[in-house]
Amino acid sequence: MQGSYPLNTAATILPATLRRATIDDADTVSSLGARTFTETFAHLYPVEDLETFLAYAYGLERTRRDLADPDTATWLLELDDEAIGYATAGPCGLPHPEVKPGDGELHRIYVLKAFQGGGRGSILLNTALDWLEKDGPRPVWIGVWSENFGAQKLYGRLGFEKVGEYHFPVGETKDLEFILRRG
Repeated sequence: MQGSYPLNTAATILPATLRRATIDDADTVSSLGARTFTETFAHLYPVEDLETFLAYAYGLERTRRDLADPDTATWLLELDDEAIGYATAGPCGLPHPEVKPGDGELHRIYVLKAFQGGGRGSILLNTALDWLEKDGPRPVWIGVWSENFGAQKLYGRLGFEKVGEYHFPVGETKDLEFILRRG
């Protein structure tokens, strides 16, 4: 899905462009992922744990593999040719006994703090959910940090229900994550 969307800010409406990322966007997706995760969560972790996680989760080689995977999709949200957010969706990899082949997962939705608000995250979220269900309804899963109450509330409004939990490793730190499912 590509297109320009008017996005509200406190001062004005700014057009943003949403496009499907390609392997040529690996550097952008990798650095944007590390930057948005750091902006949002760095205060929670010892520096060594954060660095270990960022290298693993947002490393360039892993990002290239993800972008080359035909079963996974990533979209970039750009404003004035600057990537300000992205979403990634694909097969479900959450550790839950009811996950079946063919189930989808919303892996990531990130928007840089300076650009949050105005519906940007919703554009990414709706695009990813539409893509996950493009061939018809199917179970869609999301892992969300147990302390991210805003996201839990949003996903609840979209029909997601908590069906489990697990510990998500960030270096040596283990975060309690809730597993949500719709469908």
